[in-house]
Amino acid sequence: MTTSQISSLFLALALIVLLSHVSGRLARRAGQPAVIGEVLMGALLGPTLLHGFSQTLFPDDIRPLLSALANIGVALFMFGVGSELDMALLRGRRLIAGSVSSGSIALPFALGAGLAYFLMREHPTDNRLGFVLFMGAAMSVTAFPVLARILTDRGMIRTWLGNLALACAAIDDVLAWTLLAVVVALSGAATGGQWLLLLFVPYLLLMAYVVRPVLRRLLRHRAGGESAVSLAMAVVLVGLLASGAFTEWIGLHFIFGAFLFGTVVPRDALPNRERQPGVTEQIGRLNGTLLLPIFFIVAGLRVDLSGFGRTALLELVLIFAVAIGGKFAGAYVAARLSGLRNRPATALATLMNTRGLTELIILTVGLQLGVLDVSLYSSMVVMALVTTAMAGPLLQLIYPLRADRTEADVAEVESAEVPQPR
Repeated sequence: MTTSQISSLFLALALIVLLSHVSGRLARRAGQPAVIGEVLMGALLGPTLLHGFSQTLFPDDIRPLLSALANIGVALFMFGVGSELDMALLRGRRLIAGSVSSGSIALPFALGAGLAYFLMREHPTDNRLGFVLFMGAAMSVTAFPVLARILTDRGMIRTWLGNLALACAAIDDVLAWTLLAVVVALSGAATGGQWLLLLFVPYLLLMAYVVRPVLRRLLRHRAGGESAVSLAMAVVLVGLLASGAFTEWIGLHFIFGAFLFGTVVPRDALPNRERQPGVTEQIGRLNGTLLLPIFFIVAGLRVDLSGFGRTALLELVLIFAVAIGGKFAGAYVAARLSGLRNRPATALATLMNTRGLTELIILTVGLQLGVLDVSLYSSMVVMALVTTAMAGPLLQLIYPLRADRTEADVAEVESAEVPQPR
C-alpha cells in the first residue's frame, strides 16, 4: 500500500465510524434500528445522489480494502448469530414454532420463486435455477438479531410471544442459510471443484462431535482471570476465521463457517460472563463500532436508484407484495391454525417480516455471486429496509408501548391470549 492509500483508508474509516454513529443515533431516535440509518447513509453517499462525491470520500483504490474489512465484520456477526441461537426457546413450543416457521418460509419462498421467472425477462441469468432459489430464499428471511432488539425495546423479550417469535426466527434463519448454501453450491463458486462440497457433511459432524467437546474442555480448564479471557478470545477468533476459510474453500460462503462455529462454541464454558462483558459481547462491541458500519456503508454505496424507471418501479411493487404479503400470510395462517388468537397471530406475522442485516448479507452474497445485478440488488435493499422499518410501528399498533409499561405488564396482558394446549 502507498502512503496515499493508507491516508485515504484511515480517513475513510474515521468518516465511516462518525457517519454510522450519527445516522444510527438518528434512526434510534425515530424508533428504528440503527442499521436503517447506517445503510441509508451509505445509499445517500452512493451513485443514486452523490456519485462523484462518494468517489472523493471513498476512492476506488481503497474500496477493495473496505470490502475486506466488511467481510471480517460479517464473519464476526455471523458467529454472534450462531452463538445466540438458543434451542431452549423451543421447549414447549416445538409444534407451533415449527408450524409458523414452515408457513413463513414456504409461502414467501414459493412466491419468490414464481416472481423470479417474471424478473428473468429484464434480468437474464445463465444460472436460472440458482436465481429462482435465491429469490425464494431472499423473500423468506427473518432477521433474528434485529427481531431480538425490537422485542427488547418493546418490553416483550421475556414474554411467551417474544420467545415464540425468537424461536420462529431462529428456525427461519437456519432454513434461510441452508437455502442460500444450496444457491452458492449451484452457482459454481467452488474454487477446487464441486466435489469439495461433499466435505461439508463430515465437517459438520467433526464440529458437533469433536470440536465442541474439545472447546468445552479447553475453555473450562481456565475458569477465570485475565488469561482465561485472553485464551477464550483467541480461541473464538481463530476458530471462526478458520471455519470461515474452510467453508469458503470448499465452495460455500465464509459466512456458513463462521455461523457454524458460533453454534458449537459452548457459551456456558466462556469465562467471566457474570463479572464483565463476555467474549461474544466484547467481539460484538468492536464489530458494531467499526467493522459492521463498514459493511453497511459499502452495501449502501452499491445501491443505485439513479436509473429507476417504470419497469424498475413495477418490479419494486411486486417485490414488496411478495415479500410482505407472502411472509405475513404464511406466518399468520400457520399461527391461527396452531391455535393462536387473532392479535398475537397478527403480531407474530408482523415480526416475521423483519429482515434487517440478515437480508443485507444474503443480498450482498447474491451480488458477489452474480445472481443479482445492481438494479435488482438496489430494489431488494429498499425492500429490506422498508420491511425492517415497518415492524416496530406496526407492532406498536398491535401492542401499544407506554412509558410506564414493563415486561411484566406485557406478560400479564398476553396471558389471556396464550393458546390452549391441544
